[in-house]
Amino acid sequence: MSGLVYDLCDTGGVAADQLGRTGTELAELIGLGLPVPPGFVLTARACHAYLAAQEVPTELAEPVRAHLHELARRAGRKLGQSDDPLLLSLHADRPGSGQDAPAAPVRGIGLTDASVAGFIAAGGDERAVWDLYQRLVAAYGTVVAGIPAEKFEAELTRADWACGQAEQFCSGAAELPALVAAHKRVLREQTGREFPQDPNEVLESFVRATFDSWAVNGRGRRPLVTSGGALTISTMVFGHLGVDSGIGVAHTRDPGSGRPGVRGHYLPGARAGNLVSGPRGADSLARLARLNPDAHQRLLTISSIVDEHFRDLCDIDFVVERGRLWVLRAGPGRRGAAAAFRIAMALHDEGVIDDDEALCRVTGEQLTQLLFPRFDPGVPGQRVATGVAASPGAAVGQVVFDSVTAVSWAKAGRPVILVRTHTTQDDLPGMSLARGVLTSRGGQTSHAAVTARGLGRTCVTGADQLSVDTGGHRFTAPGGVLVREGDTVSIDGATGAVCLGEVPVVPSPVVEYFEGEIEPDADAVVHAVHRILRYADRRRVLAVRANADTPADAARARRFGADGIGLCRTEQMFSSDRRALIERLIVAEPDDHHERADVLAELLPLQRQDFQQIFRAMDGRPVTVRLLDPPLHEFLPDLTELSVRVALAEAGGAAEVADVWLLRVARRLHEHNPMLGLRGVRLGLVVPGLYEMQVRAIAEAAAACVTEGGRPRVEIMVPLVADATELAVVRERAEAVLAEVREHTGIDLPAAIGTMIELPRAALTAGRIAEHAQFFSFGTNDLTQTAWGMSRDDAESEFLPEYRAQGILTGSPFSSIDEEGVGRLITLATGEGRAARPDLHVGVCGEHGGDPESIHFFHRLRIDHVSCSPFRVPIARLEAGRAAACYPLPSVG
Repeated sequence: MSGLVYDLCDTGGVAADQLGRTGTELAELIGLGLPVPPGFVLTARACHAYLAAQEVPTELAEPVRAHLHELARRAGRKLGQSDDPLLLSLHADRPGSGQDAPAAPVRGIGLTDASVAGFIAAGGDERAVWDLYQRLVAAYGTVVAGIPAEKFEAELTRADWACGQAEQFCSGAAELPALVAAHKRVLREQTGREFPQDPNEVLESFVRATFDSWAVNGRGRRPLVTSGGALTISTMVFGHLGVDSGIGVAHTRDPGSGRPGVRGHYLPGARAGNLVSGPRGADSLARLARLNPDAHQRLLTISSIVDEHFRDLCDIDFVVERGRLWVLRAGPGRRGAAAAFRIAMALHDEGVIDDDEALCRVTGEQLTQLLFPRFDPGVPGQRVATGVAASPGAAVGQVVFDSVTAVSWAKAGRPVILVRTHTTQDDLPGMSLARGVLTSRGGQTSHAAVTARGLGRTCVTGADQLSVDTGGHRFTAPGGVLVREGDTVSIDGATGAVCLGEVPVVPSPVVEYFEGEIEPDADAVVHAVHRILRYADRRRVLAVRANADTPADAARARRFGADGIGLCRTEQMFSSDRRALIERLIVAEPDDHHERADVLAELLPLQRQDFQQIFRAMDGRPVTVRLLDPPLHEFLPDLTELSVRVALAEAGGAAEVADVWLLRVARRLHEHNPMLGLRGVRLGLVVPGLYEMQVRAIAEAAAACVTEGGRPRVEIMVPLVADATELAVVRERAEAVLAEVREHTGIDLPAAIGTMIELPRAALTAGRIAEHAQFFSFGTNDLTQTAWGMSRDDAESEFLPEYRAQGILTGSPFSSIDEEGVGRLITLATGEGRAARPDLHVGVCGEHGGDPESIHFFHRLRIDHVSCSPFRVPIARLEAGRAAACYPLPSVG
C-alpha cells in the first residue's frame, strides 16, 4: 500500500488534503529552499488504513521506522538517547484540515527520565526542559489515556501556589520535577499505568490515539471514518541551548502599514513559548545581527524569498540553535483590520498586486471591525496603566480572569474584558466572546495580540504595571488600586491605555467618513478603505440596496453608498398616534364601511408625506415599498389581559361597554399562530381599501416629487404571497389606482409591481407567480423560518446553541444562508421565475443580504441586488466586489 508516509522533502504531486495544512505549508517552505526542521507526514490515507485494520499495519509501521531512522541520521542523535536526545513534535490536522486550524501540537516526544538530565547537561535551559517534560506527560494523560485535563490543571495550580505564583506557570525550576512526578501519579491512579520510558512507544501511542479520535462510533459497530486527517512529525529545534541560540519572529513588511523592510524581534537563549507568551522582553533583530551576522543575513535572504513568493506581509517564526537558523513557519501574517486595508493598498501601489487581488486581500468582516467606536478624546478616563497597543478599538466591560467565566458571562449578555498574565490556546473560547483582552505580559507578537487581531477583538498587552492574580480573580494597579472580578474597566487598543470604569466612546473615523463628516484623505486607514470600496463598486455586478423605513434611514443609506432601497417596511410607519388608526381599521366590523373609509382617509395624507420624503432622500434610485405586513396581534390588545380586565369589571358590576365590545372583537380575530395568520397579502385582501390607500399614497407622493423636479423610481412589493391568484388580484387593484392617479395628475410614472418570496409554496410555484410579478425579492428571514419550521427568536435563544454544541449545526441558518435547503428554494424560484419572465428582476431583502458568505452565494446565483441595514451597506458593497473579483462567473452565452 503506497502513499501512507512522505518525507517533507518529497511530497511533490501529493494532494493537500492528504498532507493536511501543516504538512502542506512546511513542504511549500522546503520547496522554496528554506531551512525547515526535517520531518515526515502520515497522510490521511494512513489514517484510513489504520482505522480499517484497527491496528498499525505493516505497510505503515515499516515506513515510519525508516523515516525515524533518517531523522536520527540527519540530526546526529537518536530518539531517547540519554546524553543529547532527538526530540520530536507531532502536529495533527483534523479531518477537513484544508479549512480547519490544526489541533494543538504535542512537543517533546523523546524526553524520558534519563534524557531530561542529559538534555540539560547538553546545554538545555533547566526550567524549559522540565516544563517541556511536564507538558508532554500531561498531554499523554489527556490525549492517550483520556484523563480529563482538569486533573492535570489542578496539579499545575497547586505547583503555582506552592512557589508563590498566581500564574499559569511557575517561574522557578525547582518545583517542576515535582510537577512531573504529580502528573505521573495522576496517570498511575487513573489508569494503573506508568508513563512509558520508551519514546517509540510514546510516539506510537499518540499516533494511535489521534487516529482513533477521528473515527465516528457507529452505535456499537466498528468505527467509521468520515475523512482521514494527517499527522506531521518534525524534529524539534531549540533556542535555549546557550548564548549562540535564540528564538525570533520577523515581518517582511511593517505590520501596520505594509511598507517594505524587515522588522521583528529576537530573544537569545529562550524557548519558543517565551516570545509568544511574552514573559521576557524581546530585542529587535539588531541584536541577532550583532550576535550572529551570518544568521541575520540568512534571515534577510529568507525574508526576501518569502515576500516575493507570497506577495504579502509575511511572518517568519525562526529558531537559532547552536548558531544555525531554522524556519518553523513562514507565510502571510495575521494583521488587524486597519493594517489589512493599508497593506493591501501599499502592495497595490508598489505594483505587487492588482485591483482584484487588493479586493481579495481584505474582507467585509475586517471592514466591520473598523466601524468599532473609539474612546472620546475629550473625556479622559482614569488611566491606571499603559500597555502595548495590540489590536485597535475601544472596549468597555467587566473584568474576568479565566476563559470559562468569560464564556459564561458573555453568553448571559454581560460585556467582559478577559484579563490574564498572558494567554494560551486554552483561552481562545473566552477571547472570542470577550469585548477585549488585557494581559500584563507580551507584545505585538504575543499570543494575545496575534489572536485578538485575528478575532477582531480589542487588545492591550504588556501592561506590566499591573500585578495580575488570576487565582484570586483580581489585579492590582500602581498605587495599590485593586480591581476585582466584575469591576468595569475600559481598554484602548489604539493607545494601550487601561482605565478604570466606563469611558465614553465616539464613532470610528471610517464611520465619520461614511457619514460625510471627514474627507477620504483625513486618515490613512480611511483613505485605504475609500480606495478599495471604489474598486469594489467598479467590480461588482450585484447591486447593494438598503432596508430603510424612514427618511433618516434613507439618507444614511445613501451616504453609505446604497444603490437604492430594497425594503421599505410600511408597518414601521404606524407607531405612536398612528397605531390607533390601524387598530380602528382592523377592529372595525366587516360591514362598517364608513368607519373604514374614515380611517383610510386619515391615513392617506400621512402615508403620502412619508413616501414623498423617502423618495426625495433616494432621488433617482429605486425604492421598493412593501405594502403593510404586520402580524395581526401587533395591532390588537392582549387577549389575556383584556379578558381579565373585563372579568374583574363585570364582577364589580362596572364593565365598560367599549371593553366588552373590544373583547368580542379580539376573540373573533385572535390567532393561535400570528406569524402564519392574517398578515401580508391576506390582510390586503380581507381589509377592503387598505392596500389601495397605500398604493394611492405611493403614486401621489411620486407624482409630487416629479412636479418638484425629482426622479422617483417606484417599486411596489406585495408581501407573503403563496398563490399566483393572490398577487393577480392585488396587482389588478393596484394598477387601477395607479391609472386613477395618472389621470388625475397628468403624470405618467411607471411603478413596477412585484412580490416578496418568503414562503416555500411561493418558491415552488414561482413560474406562475412571475406571470404577474415584475420583480421578486426574497424575504430570507421568513423563508428560512418557514422552510425550517422554526421561529428565529425562539431557535436562537433556545435550542440552536445546543444544536451547535452537539455538532448538528455548525452555524445559524438565520446568519448565513442555508444553501442546501433555503438556497435550493431560491435557486429554483429564480430559475423558474426568469424562465417565465426573462426580464424578471430578482433581489434579496432579508438579513442575509448583509452577510458576506451569503452575498457570495447570491453572486453565484446571479441575483440582481441584495438589501441590508444602512450600517452594513459598505460591508455588502465590499463583499459584492470581492465576489466578482475573487470568484468570477463564467460568461452567459
